[in-house]
Amino acid sequence: MRYSVFGDKFGSVSGIGELMIDMGLALDDPEVVMMGGGNPALIREVEDVFRCRMESIIKSGRDFEDIIGRYDSPAGKKEFICGIADFFYKTYGWNISYKNVAVTNGSQNAFFYLFNMFAGRYPDNTLKKICFPLVPEYIGYTDQGLEPDMFTACKPLIKITGKNRFKYMVDFDNLNIDETIGAICVTRPTNPTGNLLTDDEMTRLLSISKKSNIPLIIDNAYGDPFPGIIFKDAELFFDENVILSFSLSKLGLPSLRTGFVIAAEEVITRLESINAVVNLAPGSFGQAIFYPLLEDMSILTIKNEIIKPYYKKRSERAIALIDELFPKNVDFYVHENEGAFFLWLWFKELPVTSKELYKTLKSKGILVIPGEYFFPGIEDSYAHKYQCIRITYSQEESVVERGIRVISDVIRDIYRV
Repeated sequence: MRYSVFGDKFGSVSGIGELMIDMGLALDDPEVVMMGGGNPALIREVEDVFRCRMESIIKSGRDFEDIIGRYDSPAGKKEFICGIADFFYKTYGWNISYKNVAVTNGSQNAFFYLFNMFAGRYPDNTLKKICFPLVPEYIGYTDQGLEPDMFTACKPLIKITGKNRFKYMVDFDNLNIDETIGAICVTRPTNPTGNLLTDDEMTRLLSISKKSNIPLIIDNAYGDPFPGIIFKDAELFFDENVILSFSLSKLGLPSLRTGFVIAAEEVITRLESINAVVNLAPGSFGQAIFYPLLEDMSILTIKNEIIKPYYKKRSERAIALIDELFPKNVDFYVHENEGAFFLWLWFKELPVTSKELYKTLKSKGILVIPGEYFFPGIEDSYAHKYQCIRITYSQEESVVERGIRVISDVIRDIYRV
């Protein structure tokens, strides 16, 4: 058969596709250690909350039948989107209404819409791009453009912050936002590195976006107010020029594919229209399960007392293992872990590429993600992107320890130390 440009592009192997295939492999083989995926931890206390909510839906009148048997509006359940607006007004004082909120089938779905709304071919036949002012960035962005070469990026400033530690920062001196840019996009905290852009960096990016009359899109999948997997104080930014994307996946509901966007009314109107064409309406279950936690604000207690401490403890344990087990005569660095649930490892002067390191580890039953997938818009000659890998610490402690031990052994072999 012959396929369209769309069929060739989205039907071929991608970084995110390889990741999801690896996740399926890990599920099928209990001996495989999944150290690269983005699945949230299975936290029993959080699972119990969702189980109780599901049982309540089943037992309560026709709630279950209404959820599975009725379409919502293209923007989502009216009750839910009003609840979102009310929650953010109470928590942050934002002057928004349900007209500023649209539900999507996960944040991955939202970014496909948003990227292609603001980049690609315009009615005047000009081509616009999405700019990532700081890479590495999320692997799932790379292949979402309907037009080729839809992403551009700025290489990071690399700051050594301590022994075997470093941090990426935005290189504002080399950040070029010109008429070819349709939107600026950041993840905060960042997947894959756990980097939390500072409030000053965010303020400067917002100022640049306003000056250029383009939106600043913020992926808040790991940030406040939920799931709140951030380990430093940070302000949550919003105004008419900001588009904020949230996800319920990292709370512990990844398979329900529920996200939502907060933005200016004109952006939400367009998202609603796209939802109607592509999905008819977003899925209902995630909204139904989450709404009571939003209404009574109990999600903040769950975040503060269960989710954040859980990941903070796991992060500290994983980093301590790396410091203990990795060879001392190898020049390696761990990115400062300021949020999310990944560790980003940089092996300076790595004798092989990150893809080759990935393949070696995979042959030993350890699945990581090679760093070269996380640099959209950066030329292939940039050596740094071949020296890094992403690992997760959201698995059981014994699984994470096993994975780190094997990675350490492989690094010793590669560096011959």
